Amino acid sequence: MNISPILNEFLTVSVALSSEKNTQKLLESILLSAKKLANADGGTIYSVNDNNELVFDTLFNDSLKLHLGGSSGSAISLNSIPIYIDGKINENAIVAKSAATGEIINIEDMQQSVDASADRLNNIDQQFEYQTHSILTIPMKNHEGDLSGVLQLVNARNNGSSDIIPFDQETARTVEALASLASVALTNRQLIDNMEELFQAFTRLIAKAIDEKSPYTGGHCRRVPQLTMMIAEAVHRHNEGPMASFTMNDADRHELDLAGWIHDCGKVATPEYVMDKSKKLETVFDRIALIETRFALAKNQIELDYLRKMNAESGAVEKLQLELQVILSQLDADLAFVVKANTGGEFMKQEDQDYLVTIAKSHNVQVNGEVMPLLTDDEIYNLRTARGTLNNEERAIINRHMDITVEMLDTLPFPKHLQRVPEFAGGHHEKMDGTGYPKRLTREQMSIPARIMAIADIFEALTAADRPYKDAKKISECLRIMGYMKLDNHIDPDLFDVFIKEKVYEEYAAEFLKPEQMDQIDLTKIPGFSVN
Repeated sequence: MNISPILNEFLTVSVALSSEKNTQKLLESILLSAKKLANADGGTIYSVNDNNELVFDTLFNDSLKLHLGGSSGSAISLNSIPIYIDGKINENAIVAKSAATGEIINIEDMQQSVDASADRLNNIDQQFEYQTHSILTIPMKNHEGDLSGVLQLVNARNNGSSDIIPFDQETARTVEALASLASVALTNRQLIDNMEELFQAFTRLIAKAIDEKSPYTGGHCRRVPQLTMMIAEAVHRHNEGPMASFTMNDADRHELDLAGWIHDCGKVATPEYVMDKSKKLETVFDRIALIETRFALAKNQIELDYLRKMNAESGAVEKLQLELQVILSQLDADLAFVVKANTGGEFMKQEDQDYLVTIAKSHNVQVNGEVMPLLTDDEIYNLRTARGTLNNEERAIINRHMDITVEMLDTLPFPKHLQRVPEFAGGHHEKMDGTGYPKRLTREQMSIPARIMAIADIFEALTAADRPYKDAKKISECLRIMGYMKLDNHIDPDLFDVFIKEKVYEEYAAEFLKPEQMDQIDLTKIPGFSVN
């Protein structure tokens, strides 16, 4: 079956419209088909920007052997063209007039025209040492009548020769039909792009909301996606070992980057007093002040008791003074112990936890007629927290953010190309041995990107200098801790090896860490890591 050239070009464009995801390449395909149908020497396609200006997207010219914009890699140095100037149609550009009026402009010979736009066109011709004669300019409007761009062809050629002829009406109608079809598809593509941009902005809005809620966690939400991509790119380029087969394309990168930005979105529901708890006794305020007041009351009450005894037993004053001094010194030491215990650390020994009970029972004080111990049961419970500043209930609240994250992401109707975002984002607290949360997944149940994000989340947390409950650690200490986590089967061992071999920690440190954190790294001292 013979297919006419016109129908063949329409079929070519239809295939491109349905399959091409790159807007620039789509515009290029439309322009080439229009140029071929009209047997034009050159052509330009313009898009409309937010300032209501026409922007040069792609330019072809056979005589000049030019291909600018589009997929050429060569930028078009021509300025964008305003459609209106001071509220009036820009009469100095044919494409602007066509865009503003919605009319096709077909000029048989520009050299004979007295059109006001001739001067601008002549200037462009002089720049490229070209001479424009026939011009066909067609506004591209979608089914709703909205302008999406302008297509312009120059110098129609007579078949079989290089003679320049006008664009006939039949050609103009054919190219108009092509432009109309293309405009609808182009609008659809722009809508998809706009929705993609909206979703990306939304993910950053979530991070911003958490940032406003907690500047400490907000910094984490900004750094983890960037570290995640650093690790992913390192694994992508690493061509040996168990991870050699892992590769990413642009779509994979986009999906993982989005997951990184919303990996902690559930923290919008986490109370600030838990998320930012810098001391074990902190709620709305640090309750250590109440304990300090009780100790001061205890000392005052004990001193009064001893003054009475001294008055009653004048012969034992010296002995009583020594006893008082010992008691007051012990109270000062006990208070210092409590203050230190209030600061979260890596580990609190059991004997230190038990000593808090001894302190509580050592003295009672009277507050508004009520007898109280130096430390209440609730205060002891919080002060005995072995690691960090959060008690068991508060730790459960923090961990709950992952359940909320998963619930939030599961409610979103992710399109096909973003279907894995919930899995990537929801797995960064899982451990390879299945002891993590929220789903207790094992290594085999997790994708490589999800395992990458788990390493990024841990390394960022260890190195962070903006946490209220800990000091920033040096790189060597962080890598040592993560080495033990590898041995304990908490993080992916192969990914951790790539993280070290590709020196991702140095790349991250250069951008995000304080200079004093980057100390000398002895790879042989990292537990579980082999240099070979």
